[in-house]
Formats: sequence, C-alpha cells, structure tokens
Amino acid sequence: PPAHSRNDWIGPPDKHSNLRPVIFYVSPEESPLERRLREARQEAQACDQRFWARHNRAFCREKEEFIYSRLKAKGLEMGAETGQKATLNAEEMADFYKEFLSKNFRKHMQYNRDWYKRNFTITFLMGQVALARALRRLRWKKKNVGN
Repeated sequence: PPAHSRNDWIGPPDKHSNLRPVIFYVSPEESPLERRLREARQEAQACDQRFWARHNRAFCREKEEFIYSRLKAKGLEMGAETGQKATLNAEEMADFYKEFLSKNFRKHMQYNRDWYKRNFTITFLMGQVALARALRRLRWKKKNVGN
C-alpha cells in the first residue's frame, strides 16, 4: 500500500488457502489496546491462512488419489488416448466428498471452536477500542468547550 494510506489493504486470494490476505494499517498514534487488537486480527488471519492452506492441499492430494484409484479400478487412465482427461461422475465424487468430510470432522470442529474464540476476543477488543476512542473524543470536546 502507498505510504500515505490510512486503511487496511486486502490482497488477491492466496493460491493455497484461497483467503485474501490483509495488510493492516498501523497508526503512528496506535495505543497499546489498539495494538493488541491489530495483533489479534493478524494472528487470526495467520491461523486461518495456515489451516486452509493445509486443508486445501490435503483435499487436492486426496481427491487426485481417489480419482486415480477409481479410474484404475475401472481400467482407465487419467489421460485417455483421445487426449481428454478421464473423470468420475458426480455420484462417484460425492463418495469422496462425504468420506473426506467425515475423516476431517474433528479437525473442522476444532478449527470452528478456535475460530469462535479468536473472533470473540477480537470483537471484545473492538468494543474496548471503540469505547476508549469515544471517551477520548468526549474529553477532547470538554477540554475545547471549556476554553
């Protein structure tokens, strides 16, 4: 982002996680509470990036293995002689999706629990930051009205 920007910047989707990374704006007057909020948001983003990159790589790898094994069992190969890629139908792929989700159920549940904890913390910190800023503005107004 340009040096004069005062906003967070959102980048293009990551090729592994498919999440859009955020470059967080750091204010020169950032309070310790605002820093805690930004760092919590950065940590949440990093955790999400790690989880989904790992998950998506495993999904793609296992999907390819599943397709290969099913095609091999049918006596077909991935690249048919015609030059077209051999594929499975929707019902056969549904077997893979169901199996993959069942196998990764506990990982998804743990991720969801962690996600809710992180986001509750972020929401709580956002409330504290908003309150601190409102009180700061009120004090500034009282100080300037009194003069």
